[in-house]
Amino acid sequence: MSRICELTGKGRQIGHNVSHANNKTKRVFLPNLQNVTLMSEKLDRSFKFRVSTHGLRSVEHNGGLDNWLLKQDNAKLSTRALKVKRELVKAVATAA
Repeated sequence: MSRICELTGKGRQIGHNVSHANNKTKRVFLPNLQNVTLMSEKLDRSFKFRVSTHGLRSVEHNGGLDNWLLKQDNAKLSTRALKVKRELVKAVATAA
């Protein structure tokens, strides 16, 4: 399973370990991914996602999953998150 956040698209980064003697060896920085269940208020359902802690803070800052998905660009979202976003847009359109 790839180490990519399903909401923000945040993935692994490559860098160097640098010793005291300034020797550089390759290393990988992995995002802190958590399995979380987020509740959609407009759809009245919960969804399971694999989200980075940075992404989870962003979702909470924007007022929940619904607001976050409506503001987010489709290119960064995973296929599962895109499916939820499509359902959400449809539900908002019918309610208005």
